[in-house]
Amino acid sequence: MSRVSVTIEVDLPEGVDLLEYERHGDGHAFHVAWTLPEQCRCERCGHEEPTCLDAKQTFYTVRDLDVWGQPSFWVYQPPRHHCPHCGRRQHLLPPFKRQDVTYTYRFERHVLACLIGSSEEEVAQRLGIAAETVALIVANQIADHRAKEVDPQRVIHRIGMDEISLKKRHKLYATILTDLSNPAQPEILAVAAGRDRLAAEACLQKLSEQQRAGVQRHCTDMSPAYLGACADLLPHSQSVIDRFHVAQKLGAVADALRKK
Repeated sequence: MSRVSVTIEVDLPEGVDLLEYERHGDGHAFHVAWTLPEQCRCERCGHEEPTCLDAKQTFYTVRDLDVWGQPSFWVYQPPRHHCPHCGRRQHLLPPFKRQDVTYTYRFERHVLACLIGSSEEEVAQRLGIAAETVALIVANQIADHRAKEVDPQRVIHRIGMDEISLKKRHKLYATILTDLSNPAQPEILAVAAGRDRLAAEACLQKLSEQQRAGVQRHCTDMSPAYLGACADLLPHSQSVIDRFHVAQKLGAVADALRKK
C-alpha cells in the first residue's frame, strides 16, 4: 500500500499560528493559536493587569475559506483572563473573528464576493449556511466599512463596482467596490447600502482624491448611477463594461423580438 503526501498552503493573518491539521469527513480542520496580549483590562472592575491565563477545557470551531472546494474550519481553545481583583473570567477575542459569530473575517469577505451576480438564498445554499447568516454578514460589513477608511498609501489602478442582491423579492441591495489592480487577488474596499448614485459615491469617496485620480479602469454594469458617479469622481479612468452585461442586454432584445 503506497502512501501519498499532500501539501496544503494556508494564508494566515499576522499573529496567527497553525498548530496541526486534521481531515474531518468532507472538510478540513486547522488547529490555530494567536499571540495573546501582555496586559488585559477586566470588563467588570476595570483593573488592568498582566494577562492571567485560564484556558477553558473546550474547543471552539469557526468557518474559514474553502480548501479544494470543501469547507475548512479553524479550531481553537478559547483563552480566558482571570482577574486577580474580582475573580471574573473573560474570554480573549481572537483577532480573526468578531464577537458572537462562528466564522472568520475573511469568510465574511468571501460571502460578499459570492453575492456579486447572485442572491442571498443562492449563496446560503452554495456555502451551506443560513440565509439569515448571509444577511447578518452583509449588515456587519456595511457597518464596518461605513467607519473604515482605505489606506491612503494604497496604489489602485483598477476598480470594480457591483450591486449585490440581498432579498430580490424585497428589493434590498448593496453596492460593493473592489480593488482589481491584482486580478488574482481582488480585495473589497467599500460596501454601502443601496444601488443608487449615493451608494456609488459613498464607496468611491472612501478613496482619497489622489487614489481616485490614479484609477485607470473602472468595471461596472450599465447602471446610469454607477457610470455617472465614476465619470464625476474618477477623472482619468476609462469605463469598461463587463461583457456579461452586454450579452444580457442583447439577449433581452433578441428575446423580445422572438416573442413578437
